[in-house]
Amino acid sequence: MSENVTMPTKYDPNSVEQGRYKWWLEGKFFEADPNSDKKPYSIVIPPPNVTGKLHLGHAWDTTLQDIIIRMKRMQGYDALWLPGMDHAGIATQAKVEAKLREEGKSRYDLGREKFLEKTWEWKEEYASHIREQWAKLGLSLDYTKERFTLDEGLSDAVKEVFVRLYEKGYIYRGERIINWDPEAKTALSDIEVIYKEIPGAFYHMKYPLADGSGYLEVATTRPETMLGDTAVAVHPEDERYKQYIGKTVILPLVNREIPIVADEYVDMEFGTGVVKITPAHDPNDFEVGNRHNLERILVMNEDGTMNENAGKYQGIDRFECRKQIVEDLKQQGYLIKIEEHTHSVGHSERSGAIVEPYLSKQWFVKMKPLAEAALKLQQDEENKVNFVPPRFENTYIHWMENIKDWCISRQLWWGHQIPAWYHNETGEIYVGKEPPKDAENWTQDPDVLDTWFSSALWPFSTMGWPDTNHELYQRYYPTNTLVTGYDIIFFWVSRMIFQGIEFTGKRPFKDVLIHGLVRDGEGRKMSKSLGNGVDPMDVIDQYGADSLRYFLATGSTPGQDLRYTNEKVEAIWNFANKIWNASRFALMNMNGLKYEEIDLSGELSVSDKWILTRLNETIEKVTDLAERYEFGEVGRELYNFIWDDFCSWYIEMAKLPLYGDDEAAKLTTRSVLAYVLDNTMRLLHPMMPFITEEIWQHLPHEGESITVAEWPKVRPEFNFKEESNHMKLLMDIIRSVRNIRAEVNTPISKKVPLFIKAKDAETVKILEDNKAYIEKFCNPEQLVIGEQVATPEKSMTAVVTGAELFLPLAGLINLEEEIARLEKELDKWAKEVKLVSGKLSNENFVKKAPEALVAKEREKLADYQEKYDTVKKRLDELKQM
Repeated sequence: MSENVTMPTKYDPNSVEQGRYKWWLEGKFFEADPNSDKKPYSIVIPPPNVTGKLHLGHAWDTTLQDIIIRMKRMQGYDALWLPGMDHAGIATQAKVEAKLREEGKSRYDLGREKFLEKTWEWKEEYASHIREQWAKLGLSLDYTKERFTLDEGLSDAVKEVFVRLYEKGYIYRGERIINWDPEAKTALSDIEVIYKEIPGAFYHMKYPLADGSGYLEVATTRPETMLGDTAVAVHPEDERYKQYIGKTVILPLVNREIPIVADEYVDMEFGTGVVKITPAHDPNDFEVGNRHNLERILVMNEDGTMNENAGKYQGIDRFECRKQIVEDLKQQGYLIKIEEHTHSVGHSERSGAIVEPYLSKQWFVKMKPLAEAALKLQQDEENKVNFVPPRFENTYIHWMENIKDWCISRQLWWGHQIPAWYHNETGEIYVGKEPPKDAENWTQDPDVLDTWFSSALWPFSTMGWPDTNHELYQRYYPTNTLVTGYDIIFFWVSRMIFQGIEFTGKRPFKDVLIHGLVRDGEGRKMSKSLGNGVDPMDVIDQYGADSLRYFLATGSTPGQDLRYTNEKVEAIWNFANKIWNASRFALMNMNGLKYEEIDLSGELSVSDKWILTRLNETIEKVTDLAERYEFGEVGRELYNFIWDDFCSWYIEMAKLPLYGDDEAAKLTTRSVLAYVLDNTMRLLHPMMPFITEEIWQHLPHEGESITVAEWPKVRPEFNFKEESNHMKLLMDIIRSVRNIRAEVNTPISKKVPLFIKAKDAETVKILEDNKAYIEKFCNPEQLVIGEQVATPEKSMTAVVTGAELFLPLAGLINLEEEIARLEKELDKWAKEVKLVSGKLSNENFVKKAPEALVAKEREKLADYQEKYDTVKKRLDELKQM
């Protein structure tokens, strides 16, 4: 036990948490040992990007993972929690470029090499901020094994994967329509595009037939792309337009003759049934163009301005071009009408710019064979990835079944430069981990790989792969548990799975625990535009990390969204304060008790036996629920045990022996307090590491830190079922008396007679043996206990299991009100009897339900019936008065 056994009077989370994390790190309690004889358990942290502050979603991920790893460490596992960070190509480069613009510079002024030096400086600065935030949150990470997606080892893994996939024919370079971010000037994958409903319009235009016989009506939402039209299409079965197939129209404003083609892609029921085809600016048009050998005309620059193919509109921004084209169509008589229309438009997840479908030569991963292998794994119950909740497996499978080839090249400088070189004279492509021997004759592809390409390798690249003999890979791969939000299943989870299968032949993790999004108190998604975002570090400054962690862990069920309010976190701060005060009381009454002096072999009181039994029940439930990732239920079990059982009941009852003269009883009570508080702090530790460590250090204990203390175990010798039932009877009596007093506004300080009519001699004995509790907490002027107790006139009554209570409150009781109250109670018990009777009269329930459950229902029925009969009898008596 710590020499300083005096805890501060007031709970101050900042004081409690300050310096504790550094002490943990100095103790090296979190370093996993690849040579350990313990069973391994591993988690890799979802890597945050190095662009600045952690958000609440990341705090949620990491809190849940920290709870898991702390529990496993205490359970005796060799627990590895490997930290790391993601280089976040688009986001980080955008931040650095913004900083350069403030200095009046661009990346091109610096050149690639100098720009990357600047970006590495940014990374080092913000990586240190992230570590500070991790520490503030209380994460028990093994920093000796920290990784970064651009460090040497992970870069080697990325090259290895690229080369292998290329050699298998799974990576190819091709000209395709991709999602283009005109602001960041880079390609985006499909899942980096966020669709938003915005107001727009359908523009109906005349495309004159080349033979002068009329026109076709075409409707589009993007008239600026018409400059790149190379055909119009109709459905081959559309009777309205069959006669025009094979003819040509004149493209307005451009005066280029383009064909009318028949294609089943066209929806006859939508719009006019005539579709303009722009193969360089629409993915569906691209496919139509391939089927009909149409020319691809790109009319935009990478920055979203119009290019030389746009004629007089060259150099104009695409949206300004739209306005001018619509005006020109109107002036020249080609515009038929404009219909207002709200439509879904893709926006860049990173820059917020409207995404442009854009014809570009990019690198792609052929996804079909990789997806098929991943889907096959999910049919293997023993080796599949387990989604929690299971419904998210369907989300994952649906996406994998409909996956498209993955565009992996990005037009950035910050990232893994693609390991492909082009011969300066022949244009031949060379792909390899090292540059070609005559490097001066080759030019490396300037593009970098999508950040998710390296993040997809995270579970095994961080373990030393491709060296499959590496000690970390051998011991800790596959990892055990991943925690992440449902919004990242497509971005990251699916990619880790198919890359893990392809390169290791194994699932990358056993379980994926999915949580939802953090929303504000009104259920809105947190965003900069709404101004409703919450910085977890600010919450910690106000309420402490323990309060935030407990809220994040218990605020929702797996897979569901979490609503954040300060009031909820403040309520948990109050809970922590309750724990603090209860611990102070216990410590002040332990009189310097040493760990070796704890003795539970003495004569235990009924309250001692009850709290030890409740502790056993709580250990069993908490452990089981935590293993199933039901942390909300874990929190509720702990809250109820600590606040209700331990603080509200046991501590109050412990004051009887502690303030009494029986020294043996005092020692036993101190020992029970120490034992229960010690085990409770261990159970609570994964959720609230700071306050539990602080309290535990003051308690009688063995070992340096609670972080490596043994996880509590159920001790069968402390299961006292019979005495626990006795305690429940006493608690029911005390509660009932307090409720009756409250109803007639009679404070506990005022003595009143109490008559208890027990159902049998055994119950009488129980009550007589423990009447000190009744006297202490009911404050009776006269206490009468017996099987045959005369019912006092004008009494308030209550029925508990095994006894009737009477409090003669002449002058305070209103007979009519008491009858009304008892009639309500009679109705309650009648409903309970009916409900359980209906269940037991159901043959299917009785036959199929476990015997123990049926027996429990029968016990409930007997109890409810007894209470109903007792209340009915009392009501009849009152009505005759």
